[in-house]
Amino acid sequence: MLSDLLDHNIRWATAKVKEDPDYFRRLSALQRPEYLWIGCSDSRVPANVITGLEPGEVFVHRNVANLVHRGDLNLLSVLEFAVETLEVRHIIVCGHYGCGGVRAAMDGHRHGIIDHWLQPVRDVADQHAGDLATVPDPEIRLNRLCELSIAAQVESLSRTPIIQSAWKRGKPLAIHGWVYGLNDGLIRDLKCGCSGNGKAQSFECS
Repeated sequence: MLSDLLDHNIRWATAKVKEDPDYFRRLSALQRPEYLWIGCSDSRVPANVITGLEPGEVFVHRNVANLVHRGDLNLLSVLEFAVETLEVRHIIVCGHYGCGGVRAAMDGHRHGIIDHWLQPVRDVADQHAGDLATVPDPEIRLNRLCELSIAAQVESLSRTPIIQSAWKRGKPLAIHGWVYGLNDGLIRDLKCGCSGNGKAQSFECS
């Protein structure tokens, strides 16, 4: 029930003030996170919880399948604010194994407007069709596609004018590609990040 959420909020806020009377005063006075998290909308992948970060320590943008559409004004607005105003130093693109968006992109069925949103996943699948064809297990194949999609989003993000401009001005800014395992709660660094030179590192995974 909604009332349960409100009751939980009261207990949480009360406990925070008891632990630290100045907690909310400090939090409301300044937002200066070091990280921008671009993740999936999946309710099982909350950025703060799985990284152990407190409110105010990570700026978050989430969408279905953690995609970087370079015409997405919502994403670009978040990105520009994070880079130019908050001056984040790290951008993390984090997907997750068992992603319903990746599965929907590849199951051959119509799902409505989300089909258009998920087109970049199918584009990645086409680009890496040979690699994916060597993976016989369908679930492992989807997880491999999830990894490849994350790497593609990192590269796409690195090519945006916002990121390119920041790098040209010498801003210390790096992009990282991570994947989260729902079955074990662990985050894995896919080693597909990039920094000031704007070139994604080579991407391989075992």
